[in-house]
Amino acid sequence: MANHKNQKWVFYDTVEAEKADAGVMRKVLAYCDELMCVENRFDTGAEGSVHSHPHTQITYVAEGRFRFTIGGEEKEVSKGDTLCKQNGIAHGCVCLEKGVLIDFFTPMRKDFAH
Repeated sequence: MANHKNQKWVFYDTVEAEKADAGVMRKVLAYCDELMCVENRFDTGAEGSVHSHPHTQITYVAEGRFRFTIGGEEKEVSKGDTLCKQNGIAHGCVCLEKGVLIDFFTPMRKDFAH
């Protein structure tokens, strides 16, 4: 995977997808030290296991339907909805209908960078 850190232009077709979890493909898009944009494509039934990290994360639901848990609270979300997950708060999801999530992390996720 190419390193897109600090690039002004990151063209979608040039970014290789990688397997994030069973039924989940990830593309790390534009990023710098302070901010990172990531696309996650989920198959129906795929899960993002409950986890936490030292990054604040905003998620935009671009397509599909998901059941999210954030800090023990569970809600169903769909296209156009956004979620804010503060650093250190446990969160996860189950994909109810094939979809796409766009995540923004601050600061960037070093574990996602190559």
